[in-house]
Amino acid sequence: MVTAELAACLPVLVLLLAVALSVVSVGAARLRAQDAAREAARAAARSDNGARVASEVAPGVHIQLSGSGSTVRAVATLRARLMVPFLPAVEVTEQAVAAREPG
Repeated sequence: MVTAELAACLPVLVLLLAVALSVVSVGAARLRAQDAAREAARAAARSDNGARVASEVAPGVHIQLSGSGSTVRAVATLRARLMVPFLPAVEVTEQAVAAREPG
């Protein structure tokens, strides 16, 4: 009796595990995107190549840099694939602002 009940609920448990791992994967992608945006903004504030620095931090990230006056803004966009194959990939966007360094 217990074996039949376990066999009936096992696919649901596997699906719940896959969804939980997908949530963790999206959280990790947000952290990578935030790190890439922060490093790109800091590099652009030093007049370095921010996009190159960000691609080293998070491969596959798309960086958009913009500046206004004394600040530099970096927006990082990253696609995170989920472990559940029938759900679409999630696009994560994070931003960071840094003050321009003199010189």
